[in-house]
Amino acid sequence: MGYEPLHHATPPAPPRRDDWWRGAVIYQIYPRSFQDSNGDGIGDLKGITARLDHVAGLGVDAVWISPIFKSPMKDFGYDVADYCAIDPIFGTLKDFDALRERAHALGLKVLLDLVPAHTSSEHPWFKESRASRDNLRADWYVWADARPDGSPPNNWLSVFGGVSWQWEQRRRQYYLHNFLKEQPQLNLHNPEVVEALLAAAQFWLERGVDGFRVDAVDWSVHDPKLRDNPPRRRAGVSSGSAAGSPFEMQLQRYNKARPELAELLLKPLNALTERYGGRMLLGEISGEHALRRAADYTSGGGLDMVYTFDLLTCPFTPGALRAVGRTLGRSIENGWFCWSFANHDVRRPPSRFAGSEAPEGLRRLVPVLLCTLRGTLSIYQGEELGLEEAELAHGELRDPFGIEFWPAFKGRDGARTPMPWHHAQPHGGFSTAKPWLPLYRPHLVRAVDLQEQDPQSVLNTLRRFLAWRRQEPALRRGSMSFPRAGEKLLVVRREHEGREILAAFNMSGEPCVWQAPAAAVPAFACGGHDQRGRRFTLEPWSAVFLAHAA
Repeated sequence: MGYEPLHHATPPAPPRRDDWWRGAVIYQIYPRSFQDSNGDGIGDLKGITARLDHVAGLGVDAVWISPIFKSPMKDFGYDVADYCAIDPIFGTLKDFDALRERAHALGLKVLLDLVPAHTSSEHPWFKESRASRDNLRADWYVWADARPDGSPPNNWLSVFGGVSWQWEQRRRQYYLHNFLKEQPQLNLHNPEVVEALLAAAQFWLERGVDGFRVDAVDWSVHDPKLRDNPPRRRAGVSSGSAAGSPFEMQLQRYNKARPELAELLLKPLNALTERYGGRMLLGEISGEHALRRAADYTSGGGLDMVYTFDLLTCPFTPGALRAVGRTLGRSIENGWFCWSFANHDVRRPPSRFAGSEAPEGLRRLVPVLLCTLRGTLSIYQGEELGLEEAELAHGELRDPFGIEFWPAFKGRDGARTPMPWHHAQPHGGFSTAKPWLPLYRPHLVRAVDLQEQDPQSVLNTLRRFLAWRRQEPALRRGSMSFPRAGEKLLVVRREHEGREILAAFNMSGEPCVWQAPAAAVPAFACGGHDQRGRRFTLEPWSAVFLAHAA
């Protein structure tokens, strides 16, 4: 059995009346590591508010803030104990209101993470559900009897290692958890659960948020028959799991990406957000057929756009990027996509693409190339500085994923270390106290205050590019194609209403010659080049943009 499209019992979700997010640039903030305002070593809401001028100065359109809800922090906020409360380590609802107000004053939209697939085991819903088989919330989570031999109900495996079932003595049943055992799976086949999630979303909509990044959305609905997953013929598909984990040996056919997802969650959530006007939904999906599902989920399925792990895990080569772009282009139709090279779950791009000694040109090129693609773009904090992955000792890890699979997989902490704001201040200006994760000392040479002074820094290059991009509708809304080029070159064509942008990227460490199709004057350059008529010699890790009438 291959891809199963979404099931539609009701009409597809209509297009948004306000689609400001098409072609927008989103800046992701990981709040624990952005800015500490109270000296406890953990970033917080007041810290974010204090740094919003930096974010707005990049020229982005919105901020996405990773979870700030009340949580035991087993998975650092993705284990929610109260959807409508701010965790005290981040501040208060009043602090959030001040953040939202300041962001809006700077012209920034505010997106929050919504986690519909699971809660914390400390959530009051789960505490009640696990108490007995006949209480009011007994069916709010996924419970199942043991097999006759006492083993779990089926063969499903957790992303974070081991089986995805945990025995609960009080009910004498297993409950499902696709991640940590402290993250029990919600049962969205129960309409009461969906209504409770919608009420939580409405709470934040009433407080003025502009939309949600919907975490692990394709994990939200399970197969109620609890059928066994089939084996995977080949491992290594972009599933978001640790390399070498048994999880990779299964096709996640029945525990995720179920065709009922649109009717149970996505369309109701779309209808709720549409009532508020100008809101949007960005979904995270992973695994098999993710690019095909991107089209399905956004072409009337209920989400406005999705991002997948395809670009987060593919090699930084022209051929690999063309393959992802063309595959998506063949399927996306009226849907919309969000591109990202980085987030809080993957190794930082310079290290992923070029190892520990990534050249400066590559660091400049990565965010510029990203923001050339057709879609909405997501930049992760520190990407504007060209930060590499932080190397941490085992004793410094906080990520349960990394602790479980060390040393073959070092987890996600290397992408979550504190932002370096001031090269000469303690802890890089992030905090006056020892941070929750150590500030990676090699990052200090890439601190914001140093890059501010260098016109050719990653920071200033990206600022100039986004300022130019904002004035070019072809880069925000135009079509995209990939003209033929050599092995070292990626050429991207964007067209909109008679305006054409043609960008050539030298994605190698050697000079590369590009013969432009017509004479033109460069409109923007990233790195150096030599031009003789239509012939451009691009320096290593550089790009040139031509703009003219199509």
